[in-house]
Amino acid sequence: MKIVVTGAVGHIGSHLSRKVPDLFGDDAEVIMIDDMTTQRYPSLFDLPEGARYRFVEADVTAEESDLAGLFKGADVVVHLAAITDAARSFERKDLVERVNFAATENVAKACAEAGVPMIFPSSTSVYGTQEDKVDEDSGPSSLNPQSPYAETKLREEEYLADIADEIGLSYVTCRLGTIFGPSPGMRFHTAVNRFCWQAIMGEPLTVWTTALDQMRPYLSLEDVARAFAHITKENAFDNRVYNVLTANATVRDVVDTIRTHIPDLEVKLVDNKIMNQLSYEVGNDRFKNLGFTFEGSIAAGIGKTMTQLRRANSA
Repeated sequence: MKIVVTGAVGHIGSHLSRKVPDLFGDDAEVIMIDDMTTQRYPSLFDLPEGARYRFVEADVTAEESDLAGLFKGADVVVHLAAITDAARSFERKDLVERVNFAATENVAKACAEAGVPMIFPSSTSVYGTQEDKVDEDSGPSSLNPQSPYAETKLREEEYLADIADEIGLSYVTCRLGTIFGPSPGMRFHTAVNRFCWQAIMGEPLTVWTTALDQMRPYLSLEDVARAFAHITKENAFDNRVYNVLTANATVRDVVDTIRTHIPDLEVKLVDNKIMNQLSYEVGNDRFKNLGFTFEGSIAAGIGKTMTQLRRANSA
């Protein structure tokens, strides 16, 4: 089994790469591709025994990159390379659009040329709706991205749907919930991880004014790695969209879970440009109908993150 991971040193990529021996066996080969813009070199430290790893420093947005050559013979390309900070995407809208769309366009074309299926991670943030619950069959009115990052993800989804038959691409789109859980390449701009960091450092949790009791979809790192392996093993590259999330929960639920670790936790309400997003629950039955069982939990993910961070402020 040969797995290619773009954006391999990032939050999801660094975890997925390490899980390959467990998920695909000790004879698996992993091609890790990243342009190292984020300089998360520790993601390459102490890779597990068993799988054969090769790191390639490359920019997947560059036209001269021989991506098809790197992809040749692979069983799957997991395309994680992207600028992912939704809140900051307001400040650099053009950059996010240019980089993320170009990366997906190049990777998709290279996958088609090499005859390799592609997993495209989109985001449940493409939803922004007044409906209480949405799923993949909800109408166009349920798709109302609330940030430039989400807008670009939706445009990338539409691009893949438009060109797949034309170029002979087999792929699957996974709309991922907000990721939580520790990894070597993790960052702390998403809600759960940022809250864990603030709590450990003795800072108040900054919560968007309107968000405390809004429902949001969340996804554990363990589940996302298992989900990508499940798609690959089941050859579930049907060019469809799947919501991939562990659980729906309110921000208050997340805060209360962190409070079990830090009882004197303080919460500070702040304004944010995307605070107008409404509360909604995202359904994941379509993906579960592929035979997948979500096993993660917000409590377990927060517990692991807090444990790994606790020594950072134990004085």
